[in-house]
Amino acid sequence: MGVPFKKIARKDPRKADAVAKFYPQLVTLGDNATLDDIAYVMKEKSSLTLGDIQSVLTNFVEAMIATLYNGQSVNIKNFGVFSLSARTAGVTDVKECTAKNIKAVKINFRPSSTVRPDIAATRAGQKIDFYDLEALVNKGDGEGGSSGGGSGSGDGGGSDGDQGENPLG
Repeated sequence: MGVPFKKIARKDPRKADAVAKFYPQLVTLGDNATLDDIAYVMKEKSSLTLGDIQSVLTNFVEAMIATLYNGQSVNIKNFGVFSLSARTAGVTDVKECTAKNIKAVKINFRPSSTVRPDIAATRAGQKIDFYDLEALVNKGDGEGGSSGGGSGSGDGGGSDGDQGENPLG
């Protein structure tokens, strides 16, 4: 079907008299896919049993966490790199800079160029279609439901981190 979006009006908070602009914001539908859901999809495409795949995926996650906690990044070929980063507190004296200054740690993911979404892609396995969720809900009112190939207008929006075009991200 594709990836749904909703239209969100946002004003530039830096300008008191700013006119609101509408930005498409991607929406996640339903529950998250679980490890079991992914294992089932993999089972349908291989000769392995569901139990074998679940075991491999569970062991993979455990090994990945152990590797990250040992200070290494994890590079999964054709997928991306996982690494750790920390939120820290600064101090003026180098002797006071200890592990206690680490306030939080998070896992980062940098996708490989082979999986990075490309809204201009034309190949079936790489193409992302977007559709207006509101238009789909109001389809009975005569509005269309699909935006086709998902080409953007360059107006910003979404959650791609492009702060230059959308002041609120």
